[in-house]
Amino acid sequence: MYPETTSDPIRQEALTALTAKMIEQGCPDRYAPALAASIIFQTDLDLRNAQLSRLLSWLKQDYSDVYALALKIVEKTRAEFEHRVIEG
Repeated sequence: MYPETTSDPIRQEALTALTAKMIEQGCPDRYAPALAASIIFQTDLDLRNAQLSRLLSWLKQDYSDVYALALKIVEKTRAEFEHRVIEG
C-alpha cells in the first residue's frame, strides 16, 4: 500500500470503498487494493493538473508579469523532478 493514500482518513475511506467495489465487480482480491490505489492516485494527479492549469490561466489573464515568472518556476520544477527520476 502507498503511504500517501493511507495517511488521510478520507483517502483511506475512498480506497476501502473502491477496493470493495472492484472486488464486487470481479477483480481478484490480491489486485484490487493496488488497482484502487492507482485509480485514486491518477484522479489526484488530474485534479492537481487542473488546479495548476486554472491558476496559470488566471495569472496569464490578470497578472501577466507574474505569469512569466510562474512558468519559469513550473519549468524548473519539472526539470528538477525529471533529473531526480533519471538519477534515481
